[in-house]
Amino acid sequence: MKVLFDIGHPAHVHFFRNPARLLAQRGHEILITSRHKEMTLELLDQLGLPHLCLSRLGNGGLFSLGTELLRRNLALFRTVKRFRPDVMAAIGGVSIAQVGKITGVPSLVFYDTENARLQNAITYPFASCVIVPRCYEAWAPKHRHIRYNGYHELSYLHPARFKPDRAIALANGVSAEGETFFIRVVSWQASHDIGEYGWNAELLRKVMQKLTTYGKVLVSSEAPLPAELETYRYRGKVSDVHHVLAYCRACVGESATMASECAVLGVPAIYAAQTGRGYTNEQEARYRLVKNIRKLSWHGLEQALEELLAVPQDTWRHARDELLADTIDVAAFVADCIETFPVPLHAYQAQTP
Repeated sequence: MKVLFDIGHPAHVHFFRNPARLLAQRGHEILITSRHKEMTLELLDQLGLPHLCLSRLGNGGLFSLGTELLRRNLALFRTVKRFRPDVMAAIGGVSIAQVGKITGVPSLVFYDTENARLQNAITYPFASCVIVPRCYEAWAPKHRHIRYNGYHELSYLHPARFKPDRAIALANGVSAEGETFFIRVVSWQASHDIGEYGWNAELLRKVMQKLTTYGKVLVSSEAPLPAELETYRYRGKVSDVHHVLAYCRACVGESATMASECAVLGVPAIYAAQTGRGYTNEQEARYRLVKNIRKLSWHGLEQALEELLAVPQDTWRHARDELLADTIDVAAFVADCIETFPVPLHAYQAQTP
């Protein structure tokens, strides 16, 4: 069979790279279409994944995103007519759902972001199937969705798929002696970020000042940093960042994806952003590996940091063991969903470890 993966964000690269390789090993023909956004193309190239770029992120406003969507849909339509896939898969999946509906090609939309209301409204009605984690808190099509026990990040960070390498971590900036902390700030240009804002420079400075008293600090930022903080910027390889995270003491930032990545690696994270996610809520409620902060104030962040640093390291390792016992190898699940679609939904509804 022919499978088309549509990639629009760096996190999508990680999510689909193992399922794509599994399907290729099973003899299926794979095509990856990509989007010029942040480090997406660089990451695909570093991982040795051939791809066809269909569009570029504009200024992030609603008009710009709408214009890009029209251009991307046209480019994807032409690609589908040429490649003739048997099935398409994507995270978010606006383009594959809409183009799939027009061309008759089944579209499998994997998603975990509840606050992307506009995106979901123009995607879910057209998707062949919507596949979400068990913790997903928003609406999904009643007779066209699957829930599974896991998180997106387990598609590439499950122990069956990833083994942290300390040598790689050290080569990419982790301190050889003492603690290392990772801070992640984002650009707020995704479709689900419209109308929202993140950390200001002063809040970032205060977090930096606090953490530098405990160890080395690395900052990953989609936007320019204040001049005096530029020296802390993460300059390692994009494709090696998970080795770095695995050997950090903690992660703090406004990326839900990175907070969840740390959680499944057994590294505590503070996710400080206006809107929440079902998966980080569950990772806090069940495993205490993530602390969710909705009010962006230094007082709240400082208190959360002090509480996190007071917890013994063994606590996080035990919490990770519990998380892994509750969840599945998501990469294998994704590959099976794609390879066997369509199947009765009940075949997947009770996915267990």
